Amino acid sequence: METYLVGGAVRDKLLNYPFTEKDWVVIGESPESMIAQKFIPVGKDFPVFLHPKTREEYALARTERKIAPGYTGFNFHTAPEVTLEQDLIRRDLTINAIALSPSGQLIDPYGGQRDLQRRILRHVSPAFNEDPVRVLRIARFAARYAHLGFQIADETRLLMQQMVKQGEISHLVPERVWTETHKALTEDQPSCFFKTLKNCGALAIIFPEINELFGVPQPKKYHPEIDTGIHALLTVDQAAQLTKDPATRFAALVHDLGKAKTSPNNWPSHRGHESGGLPILKQLCQRLRIPKSYKALAQHVMLHHTSAHKVMHLKPETLAEMLLNIGAFKKDNTLKKFLLACEADAKGRTGLENKPYPQASFIQSAQQAALAINTDLFTSGSLKGPQVGEAIYQSRIQAMTNFYKTFPRLE
Repeated sequence: METYLVGGAVRDKLLNYPFTEKDWVVIGESPESMIAQKFIPVGKDFPVFLHPKTREEYALARTERKIAPGYTGFNFHTAPEVTLEQDLIRRDLTINAIALSPSGQLIDPYGGQRDLQRRILRHVSPAFNEDPVRVLRIARFAARYAHLGFQIADETRLLMQQMVKQGEISHLVPERVWTETHKALTEDQPSCFFKTLKNCGALAIIFPEINELFGVPQPKKYHPEIDTGIHALLTVDQAAQLTKDPATRFAALVHDLGKAKTSPNNWPSHRGHESGGLPILKQLCQRLRIPKSYKALAQHVMLHHTSAHKVMHLKPETLAEMLLNIGAFKKDNTLKKFLLACEADAKGRTGLENKPYPQASFIQSAQQAALAINTDLFTSGSLKGPQVGEAIYQSRIQAMTNFYKTFPRLE
């Protein structure tokens, strides 16, 4: 059996970049011979096997032929005579088409090492345009390696634009879009994912809700960057600096979707954009089948981020209502994530990236003051049903009122 380490593990090994998964390609074998050697078959579209001990993936070398639109429209061929070079040329980028032999020899027939050194993302062959998922993948790699200075090759960018014009992007299924987007949200600079999609025209098709933010102005006094789309990308990158949680980063990205629906007659003001964005967010989450927990957090941030910024000017009962609405009094609350997304919004503005956000500690302290009341006083008395909940709520408002009197005021 000839086995070669391929793909991301080789690429990241050469970049001295951390990696965990290892993928192997097998030359000269058949599905029957793999099973006879105790490998466990798991592939649905083509023969992929798990190693009986390491559980790493071993795929038989294969070629492919486009037979229908979309990423599923391929006919795969595996046989013992398929060569390593034939298998590598079907891959998306030259930097992903490098193999490593067990003896440590690099097999690089398509210039992947050269492109790694030059920090270039380049397609291996014209067959790149047959799979629309590759547009998402190259956008994700742009986000992953932005800090290393990687750029997309001009000819690859042109090919991506052609794929959009030819309608290939329209065949992407929601699950694959969200899978790649979710991965991009875990990178250090997720904005590059969306910038790449916008530059090739794919953002308008895949994420029209985000694309419509570009060109919408905001008051320069509060948003020196002015453009709402730019603000969204600055905000998601600020969120990436504050937390590794992709749900928080997603909430930061989409918090201002409602501004795209403001009438140009009212620009640059966006009164009511918080609630106005809720149906747009619902549409986005339904279309891409985004997890409910992501949607719930994004709704909270969208609806209440403005109140969080102005918390020092809110009445205690108004803050109590906001905390109740976002579930901050529950044991499994997401208040910390909510506050991180709000902080990212405040810092996602040109020149304000390092401005402190004391509102977060104020809100957390107010929440703790409200949670410190002894609820047993209400549950063990004569109050029943809804009366108990209302009494606890009013007691929390009073606790927060007392807290307001002691906490240093913010101007």
